[in-house]
Amino acid sequence: MPRPILATIHPAAVQHNLERARRAAPDARMWAVVKANAYGHGIERVFEGLRSADGIALLDMAEAERVRRLGWRGPVLLLEGVFEPRDLELCSRLSLWHAVHCDEQIDWLAAHKTQAPHRVFLKMNSGMNRLGFAPGRYRSAWARLNALPQVDEISFMTHFSDADGPRGIAHQVQAFHRATQDLPGERCIANSAAILRHGGEAQVRLDWVRAGIALYGSAPDHPERTAVDWGLEPAMTLASRIIGVQQLQAGDTVGYGSRFTAEGPLAIGVVACGYADGYPRHCDTGTPVLVNGVRTRTIGRVSMDMIAVDLTPVPGAGMGAEVTLWGRAANGVVLPIDEVAEAGGTVGYELMCALAPRVPVSVD
Repeated sequence: MPRPILATIHPAAVQHNLERARRAAPDARMWAVVKANAYGHGIERVFEGLRSADGIALLDMAEAERVRRLGWRGPVLLLEGVFEPRDLELCSRLSLWHAVHCDEQIDWLAAHKTQAPHRVFLKMNSGMNRLGFAPGRYRSAWARLNALPQVDEISFMTHFSDADGPRGIAHQVQAFHRATQDLPGERCIANSAAILRHGGEAQVRLDWVRAGIALYGSAPDHPERTAVDWGLEPAMTLASRIIGVQQLQAGDTVGYGSRFTAEGPLAIGVVACGYADGYPRHCDTGTPVLVNGVRTRTIGRVSMDMIAVDLTPVPGAGMGAEVTLWGRAANGVVLPIDEVAEAGGTVGYELMCALAPRVPVSVD
């Protein structure tokens, strides 16, 4: 029998979340973002849930080739554009749209020999200060692109730094609209947080929106709002089973470093899951977990291969009992991945992407 840990991917949840995002940004076309192998879920595994998207956005050529092999004939957008001149040949062959965020990428286009002009998204650095042209240089970059026979349609995009927080997006929206005023072309600025929090604002949803983390059931502004608040469903369940039970007495300690000391009699279950499976090592005593669909807590330090859990709320649980580390239990109870991530001092994105290769994965 294989070790009893399993990640289950739920394409129907991805489809539900995509439609939830679409309702938040009516009339805008929807990019489904599948970078980082669909945020750790696997592009092939979630593809059926993405068929109603208007386009698929990702980072690298290998992912673009995979999407095309799956039969996707719609738009595919390279969010960081090309990384060297010869990438443009593959863009032509696969009919990829691509971001342009620096002078070098414009130079490569100018030297590129192609029969079919390229569709590009000119990226503005409106305040994130990662990629893109500063507002003061944006129109001159557009003019360079617009003069190239290698370029067909030019669209406009930027990325928000604070759509999930109190600073908000007004300063970046203003910078974007000021720099793109009167320029012809489609516009795309809203990420998951902006879609859910500001999608009703016409100046935000524009022509395209980009749904990323929301597709996979994580709230982009947790803990202010939860996945339940936003009506999102978990796209990944990580589950295992109890492989041992210990009966503690007052003064007994648990795990490396003896970080937990029992104050009285306590039954704990030992679960086949650890940081080598992608469960965050920094999750200390009290991290939420479900045993037979009942919420309880972890006990002591996370080991490489094992976690201890408190069986007090589930006195009947023993060897073989179902343990849901995040996602949906067999009885339908959901443990949002964001809660586990918060206990580990990180975000749901990292847990999704950090699922270890040794964990078997099935598709629901």
